[in-house]
Amino acid sequence: MRIIAGTLRGRRLVAPAGLATRPTTDRVREAWFSMLGPLEGAVIDIYAGTGALGFEALSRGARSVVFVENAKAALVAIERNAATLEVREQTTLVRAPVERAHAAIERLGPYDLVLTDPPWTAMDAAERTLKKLLRADLLTPDGRVVLGHPKGRPVDLDPQSGLVLTQRRSWGDSAASFFTRA
Repeated sequence: MRIIAGTLRGRRLVAPAGLATRPTTDRVREAWFSMLGPLEGAVIDIYAGTGALGFEALSRGARSVVFVENAKAALVAIERNAATLEVREQTTLVRAPVERAHAAIERLGPYDLVLTDPPWTAMDAAERTLKKLLRADLLTPDGRVVLGHPKGRPVDLDPQSGLVLTQRRSWGDSAASFFTRA
C-alpha cells in the first residue's frame, strides 16, 4: 500500500497483518481523491485503520488530520506511518472506539473533510454510530463527508443531520457516498 499522489507520492504505508483491517484499496482511494479535487484545512479519518485515507489527504494538501481508531495493531501502524512519513506534527490520534469518541471528535473540529470507511464486518454498528455523529455542525461551511461502504449497502444519513447526498459511486464491491452541508 502506498501514497498515490501529492508531496508524499510513492511512499509506502505499513498495515497490520491479518484480516482485521481492510485498507481502502489504492484504486478506490485514488478515485475518492480525484473526485474531491484540491485539499486544504482540517481532515478527520474515522475508523482510520492504517491511516491511508488521512495520510493521502496530508500528501494532497490537508493542513492536519485527526485519526480515530481503537484496534491496537492499527494504532501502531498509524504511529509508524506518521513517523516514517515525518508528519507527526500534523496528526492527532484519538485512541477510542468511534462510538465513544464523540466528545473528542467534536472538540478537535470543525473539519473541512470527514473521511470514513468503516469495517464492513461491523457495518450495522458503524452505521448507527455514524448517523449520530455525522452532522453539519461537525463541518466547516464548505466541509464535505465521504463515507465508504459495500456496493450493495449504502448508508443514508438522517435528513435532520443537515447533510445532503451529492453523489454515490462504486468500484467493484466498494462504494462511497459524498455529502455536503445542506
